[in-house]
Amino acid sequence: MDSTLIAIVFLVALALFFDFLNGFHDAANSIATIVATRVLSPRYAVLWAAFFNFIAFAFFGLHIAGTIGKGIVELGQIDTFIIFGALMGACVWNLVTWYYGIPSSSSHALVGGLIGAALVKAGPSSLVMSGIIKTVAFIVISPVVGLLFGLLFGVAIYRLFRHSTPAKVDHLFRKGQLVSAAFYSLGHGGNDAQKTMGIIAGLLFSAGYLGKDFHIPFWVIISCNGAIALGTMSGGWRIVKTMGNKLSKLRPVDGFCAELGASVMLFGASALGVPVSTTHTITGSIVGVGALKRISAVKWGVAGQIVWAWVLTIPASALIAAACYKLAVLAF
Repeated sequence: MDSTLIAIVFLVALALFFDFLNGFHDAANSIATIVATRVLSPRYAVLWAAFFNFIAFAFFGLHIAGTIGKGIVELGQIDTFIIFGALMGACVWNLVTWYYGIPSSSSHALVGGLIGAALVKAGPSSLVMSGIIKTVAFIVISPVVGLLFGLLFGVAIYRLFRHSTPAKVDHLFRKGQLVSAAFYSLGHGGNDAQKTMGIIAGLLFSAGYLGKDFHIPFWVIISCNGAIALGTMSGGWRIVKTMGNKLSKLRPVDGFCAELGASVMLFGASALGVPVSTTHTITGSIVGVGALKRISAVKWGVAGQIVWAWVLTIPASALIAAACYKLAVLAF
């Protein structure tokens, strides 16, 4: 086995580890509301979410994989060092934010990693600005749209069931939350797993293993969805606590509205090929539903800390990736 092939095998394994971390880190997004409302125990919640994470490839195209694979950095600039730097930047930032219980974006950590490594290698000309601008714009758009959909579904459902007893509403939406959590987990798997697919496919294409046309091999699709599902099964309990309890106290009807609102946003983004943050989206929806009850129901200090993490994710992961890229080049 030559050194190039060894490097590719190592980087594919590192990419799948990042995908596992993505599921582990973002498990809170999929299960926080259903655990906080006590519809499912944590053990069954992660199994429920992981199953729908895994089967998501059967429901979505591969538009986001294409965006990550060739829409952030010019394909001709991608090499093993850039992929290594990008993955290390994303993995390190994910671990740091997991440790402190901060629900940051794995997606934007990966994008930041790609940007940082590419800038060190070839400067701004190596970047695909149209893809980066679209991704950065959705840092603002995805939580705002998630918030609006959460509000919209909240208003509609509150009005529809305004004459029902609290006990009846609670009983109905305990079952309804199983459906909304399943939809959200499908959206999570369909959006987030594709980002790692794009990284692996970009690596394979740059090494000449995909021929002349960029595409995503089926084994890459299955591996990435499997890795993110395993990560979700492992759970990220520090972040579950922040998402499920610290932002706003949730009832089953609130969790249903938040998850459904976030799901609609994720389905739309996946169809358009926009790599959005599932973390941003569900946070926006939770805030929207919480604010519907009363503005003071949202713990705005916690929300502000989360927003700061969003702002810092791309530059922080870019800096880590740049350092890792430079060290790898000097070492080899």
